[in-house]
Amino acid sequence: MTDILTGASGFLFGGDYNPEQWPREVWAQDMQLMQRAGVNTATIGVFSWALLEPREGEYDTAWLDEVIDSLDAAGVSFFLATPTASPPPWLTRAHPDALPVRPDGTRVLHGSRDTYAISSPAYREAARRMARMLAERYGAHPRLRGWHVHNEYGTIDHGPHAAAAFRRWLQSRYGTLEALNEAWYTAFWSQHYGDWEDILPPMQTQYLHNPAQVVDFKRFCSDEMLAAYSEQVAEIRAAGSAAPVTTNFMLPTWNHLDQWNWADQQDLVSIDHYLDTPGPDGETHVAYAGDLTRSWAGGPWLLMEQNAAGIRVDDRTFVKDPDRMIRHSLGYIARGSQGSLFFQWRASAAGAESWHGALVPHVGPESRGFEATVALGGMLERISEVAEPPAEGPLVEAEVGIVWDAGGWWSLETPHLPNEALDYSAEVRATHRSLWRAGIAADFVRPGADASRYRVLAVPSLFAMDDATVTWLRTYVEAGGHLVVGHFSGVADENQRVTLGGYPGRIRDLLGVRVEEIRPLALGETATLSDGSTIEQWTERMALAGAEQLAAYASGDLAGLPAIARHAVGKGSATYLSARLRQDARDDFWARLCASEGITPEVPDAVGTGLEVVRRRGARADYLFCLHHGNRALRVSGPGHDLLTEQPTDGGIVLEPGEVAVVRTRPGSTWHVTAA
Repeated sequence: MTDILTGASGFLFGGDYNPEQWPREVWAQDMQLMQRAGVNTATIGVFSWALLEPREGEYDTAWLDEVIDSLDAAGVSFFLATPTASPPPWLTRAHPDALPVRPDGTRVLHGSRDTYAISSPAYREAARRMARMLAERYGAHPRLRGWHVHNEYGTIDHGPHAAAAFRRWLQSRYGTLEALNEAWYTAFWSQHYGDWEDILPPMQTQYLHNPAQVVDFKRFCSDEMLAAYSEQVAEIRAAGSAAPVTTNFMLPTWNHLDQWNWADQQDLVSIDHYLDTPGPDGETHVAYAGDLTRSWAGGPWLLMEQNAAGIRVDDRTFVKDPDRMIRHSLGYIARGSQGSLFFQWRASAAGAESWHGALVPHVGPESRGFEATVALGGMLERISEVAEPPAEGPLVEAEVGIVWDAGGWWSLETPHLPNEALDYSAEVRATHRSLWRAGIAADFVRPGADASRYRVLAVPSLFAMDDATVTWLRTYVEAGGHLVVGHFSGVADENQRVTLGGYPGRIRDLLGVRVEEIRPLALGETATLSDGSTIEQWTERMALAGAEQLAAYASGDLAGLPAIARHAVGKGSATYLSARLRQDARDDFWARLCASEGITPEVPDAVGTGLEVVRRRGARADYLFCLHHGNRALRVSGPGHDLLTEQPTDGGIVLEPGEVAVVRTRPGSTWHVTAA
């Protein structure tokens, strides 16, 4: 990662810096405060297109030159963004076809961010020009850490340019209309296409959309945005800049990108991550984000944005206490982030996000928020040696893999499924949450990737599977792996066509079961299994076809019938859960399964205490991150040295609630946790 970040050593610390919002006397104060806090990285230019190009083809970079000179003098490096997520008013006035169109045909007007039609030729040309200008001017600057292309790709356009590009994409994918009609099952509802020009994006229509069309449009949108990103990268490289390039994924509650494909095209994978709950589940969400992004990246990655002081949920913002901000920042780093960056450096005085948290809050540096900023900067400096990755092998060793697939997410969003409460993200997060609570490290796995290092491979949800995925799962099991498949998986192919003859048709032979009926539960309804587990939302009438029963339905119409089954295949086995386990039951299921497979927590004593323990491998040693989310003092003991306090840990160190430790230790060391 040192090479990727253009010679940087240690962890990156800072965040989005928007000096164009402030008078120059504030700039001078910013430089002093950044030095005080140990900030070494600023992301600049993200939303500055209107100032950089006030009129088409006329550029004004004098102010940006001044900002970069100030950062340079203060010893602060920068990511330079291409500001193409927020086109200026002149662009959309001159080219109204560059504005996005909603599914109902309404053209979105200028007045916010993300007002661009990704397929618009005028927009794409203007974006390329901007990237080329910036790269020619700043691409060789010694303080340039990297390029931040665009911001949070994900604006969907249904306009005429998108429609034409979609048709071209479909022609490339299917070749002929005959193949498309077969894949889309257009014999249903007289949707057969006789001319490519008849095909549109899934616009507002009378009733339900064609599911195959919906998913293909999502695939197209991801590819189209990736093409736009790649055009800007090409301009940067053509201008001679060798600095690494990234774009910030927005870790989804919505999901418009195929992250695996995008990660292949980036020098550095980065994300923006914002919690969706103020409660204790926020800690599991941090772990989920870290594990997922490390997996996309295949190693070190970068947290590009987080909120320093707030958690926005629905219609209000809850306070993120300073100690929690620090724990979360170290939680991302424990799972592979090469820094802790934030949106933003200074809280805006006005504008749509003026109440978004910042490292320098509205009340200024004399605040507990900024004191926490200074404290975090000092911590990152003291643990800088952790940033150097191991010469070989993973950053975090995991024996459980969780299959993540953007197409699986999109398929579960298609209309009129047996239970539309099914939620891909919720299923994947629930499985990861169970492993986090059990203290078990996990990776996420791309369908088709080498999964041989995982004793257990979980498929929490994958409604649609292509032939390659089916073969991949069988190969994994036959070679000795333990596959665990959640309900309503393997039911359809990649075009959402149901495999007939019994569910889950694509993999029923692998699972050794045959499901005859899908029987969703009513909202709020629960049932029980013979092992005492509580289930919700989903059940299936299932018969065994070679598998052995692990648990049966104990109540309701399915009482006595199998609910969970395991099938021996080759050297391995496959377990199928036909019901949705409630979170407590899921926790118990995964704790028992991991124990049966010999998969143990990093520190078994820590489970249930509120102490999160993550081992990150480094070039010099292993590093144990101890993040205390609990409510009573604990003593952590093992061979090592706490980098934050400069204390040896052999005799034990005491962590009060909210405190953290980062311990240099040897590989394979054993640790214990007791009450202090």
